[in-house]
Amino acid sequence: MRKSIRPEISPKQFGLMPDKGTRNAIFTLSMLMERCIEMQKYLQLRFIDYSKAFDKVRHVELFHMLEKLETNGKDLRVIRNLYSDQTASVRIEGEHSDFTCIKRNVRQGCVMSPDLFNLYSEIILRNLDGISGLKIKGENLNNLRHADDTVLIAESGKQLQKLLGIVVLESERMNLPLNVKKKGCMVISKKSSNPKCNLVSKGEKIKQVTKFKYPGYLITSDGRCTGEINKRIARAKDTFQKMKPLLANRSITMTTKIRVLKHMYG
Repeated sequence: MRKSIRPEISPKQFGLMPDKGTRNAIFTLSMLMERCIEMQKYLQLRFIDYSKAFDKVRHVELFHMLEKLETNGKDLRVIRNLYSDQTASVRIEGEHSDFTCIKRNVRQGCVMSPDLFNLYSEIILRNLDGISGLKIKGENLNNLRHADDTVLIAESGKQLQKLLGIVVLESERMNLPLNVKKKGCMVISKKSSNPKCNLVSKGEKIKQVTKFKYPGYLITSDGRCTGEINKRIARAKDTFQKMKPLLANRSITMTTKIRVLKHMYG
């Protein structure tokens, strides 16, 4: 099954993929910010939040996608058997509600779920192909993803608004509505006063932020990594203080201390 699904997943997806991960997503976005500042260009970002994304995947749409990919019949039957005819009941104080059919979600913890979710989200973001974002050596880049954490990328607010409009429309069509009020937009620039990012979605203005974590990495509108470095130094100091009784104990040999540290931190 993976042989038919993974070639369909964009290289812009860093989450839940082999030989890729959080560090790759962070490094790529950091390099983009650094390069844009060097070239004295604005980098406009819109961070997207899907509310309970893994629970919103519709089984009917998922099966249809797998059929279009000509997934092996045996694999497709296994997936259908896993997800079809599921029912659930709620128990409150010993009383059960009526059973209802479950027609959406991917199973948390299942080894197939990462690939199935990536395929589902790929169908949405594939609609951005060909839409202007950021030109890099002739290649167009308008989004980066880490599982369901997505950032839209553009050089201007007009381009970013167009990207957002497409994502909102396609996400709702696929039953993955965006949480408009969560997260926000950002303009990366070395100027002390950044230009306004006037993004609107469904009549609501998107909040412009000066710092944001993606994914777990502190991004600031000045494009610097000082805040993230200071945060990690503080964490290291905190960890050292917790380890101080061991490291400062003269009755414990240096060999033992090194073995403990290697065991904990590799």
